[in-house]
Amino acid sequence: MTDPIAIPAASLAALNLVPSGDGYAITWPSDTNIFHMTLGKHLGPDTRDRPAMIYQAPDGAVHTQSFADIDREATNLAAYLRSLGYGRGSLIGIHTGQHPDTAMAHMAVCKLGGVAVTLSQLYGPDTLRHALEDCKLPVILTAADAWSAMRSIELPYLTHVLSRDPIGDDIDLGTALETDAPGFVPSYTGADDPALLMYTSGSTGKPKGILHGHRILAAYTPSINLFFNLSMEEEDAVFYSPSDWAWVGGLLDMLFPAWMAGRPIATSLDRFTADTAYEFMARHKVTHTFFAPTAIKRLAQTADPNAQYDLSLRVICTGGEALAAETLNWAEQDLRVVCNEFYGMTEVNHLIGNCAALFPRKPGSMGRAYPGHTVLLVDADGEEVAPGEPGEVVTLQTSPTRYLGYLNNPEKEADMLHGPFMRTHDLAVRDTDGYFWYKGRSDDLIKSSGFRIGPAEIEECLLAHPAVAEVAVVGKPDVDRGSIVKAFVKLRAGVVETDDLKTELRDHVKTRLAGYKAPREVAFVARFEMTSSGKINRRALRDAERLAAEGTP
Repeated sequence: MTDPIAIPAASLAALNLVPSGDGYAITWPSDTNIFHMTLGKHLGPDTRDRPAMIYQAPDGAVHTQSFADIDREATNLAAYLRSLGYGRGSLIGIHTGQHPDTAMAHMAVCKLGGVAVTLSQLYGPDTLRHALEDCKLPVILTAADAWSAMRSIELPYLTHVLSRDPIGDDIDLGTALETDAPGFVPSYTGADDPALLMYTSGSTGKPKGILHGHRILAAYTPSINLFFNLSMEEEDAVFYSPSDWAWVGGLLDMLFPAWMAGRPIATSLDRFTADTAYEFMARHKVTHTFFAPTAIKRLAQTADPNAQYDLSLRVICTGGEALAAETLNWAEQDLRVVCNEFYGMTEVNHLIGNCAALFPRKPGSMGRAYPGHTVLLVDADGEEVAPGEPGEVVTLQTSPTRYLGYLNNPEKEADMLHGPFMRTHDLAVRDTDGYFWYKGRSDDLIKSSGFRIGPAEIEECLLAHPAVAEVAVVGKPDVDRGSIVKAFVKLRAGVVETDDLKTELRDHVKTRLAGYKAPREVAFVARFEMTSSGKINRRALRDAERLAAEGTP
């Protein structure tokens, strides 16, 4: 048993921690609400006029809004949605990208007592349609360009579309934000009430809807503060991340934490490149950021970035895939920042991580179990393995950061359980100092550039192409991205194997599901090895790719 991370006594209350046994427990009041933990904390006379949102528009113009500005627009939007018939428990789709509208919408949904359905603009029409129909979404906030591919698709449950730059029957989202509603009375819900419905890929089937309660942000409070190195409330702190605000990394690890600390979040709609990120961070004096390890590797291709850009950056937190030791060394030695990795999954997050302010990092390690979490490595029988032995990362079913459940998917929920534990399907080794070292997946889920990608939906999409007879999709190890999507395809009789067909198959997935789900490699095969039950042996394909990457014959 390793000693728990030592937390200064003066910091315990601010981190929602109380001593418990040999470690700590994470606590929160029953009326915890995301609004009160973020925007609502900063509406007093001394803080309401502080900058909360810095938006760099596509034309380069910068628009700054205060906490009071955002609260007014969020109230207006909540009132408008209520006038359309939505209220406590209503599902409200948010499909507005890294635009200030997304932040306003989340606060409005809190005021309404509704549930925010976070929908990425990276989704292609098939993936987006699946999510909308799975949850029977009645109303969505979007933008004209992001919604264009959906206009010809019949969506039987969707009644209202509120759009920036509205077309046809769309409601003008700008009007909803600017129509004052002085008589509106909020209807806040509590800690265990649903707040977020997030769609994420698993190893089988289409993306699953995961419900989180308002308590999730309170449960994240200790780990958020730790991976931001106990420096979130520094007076000049400015937060930024290119990570999508529809997912945990951008929303729960960046947007909401910035407002928890009463500090501004800077954003734009620009696609990530190393140059645009450096220029943006320099212009807005960004101090705290979240980047996936793949993005950090791209930043590392710039020689001596501090000589080229006037950076204020101090802390990078990172997660979603393993952080290589050389990437950590570059961040600290060349970029000259603290870089804290953390680990978890949408269903149960922030289990393991680092905090340079409290304990040393080991390059290449995932870190240690965060305060308030019990994290074990177990074998197939659920028995804990010895230090140095590989096992699956599990946590208790009572984990404070666990989800409320899947939407309409009890089978998947049962698959998450392993005796008294919640499972992750991630394999790791723990050393005698309590540090965890990532060793890969025990199932077919592909982790690539911080994305979770399920092979089954890609296979289904490819099988819809007239040239494809059979297909298997696996993750191929990749130095830059952790893994890439590789599709093995058996063609129908008479179809000729060509490079143009490979490109056509990639584009088929890209336009229907999402660009990040498209296979980076396509290999044509004459036949597949089958399992004893008559299924394609994905494991054999995955193992062959792993051995090839390791140089093992």
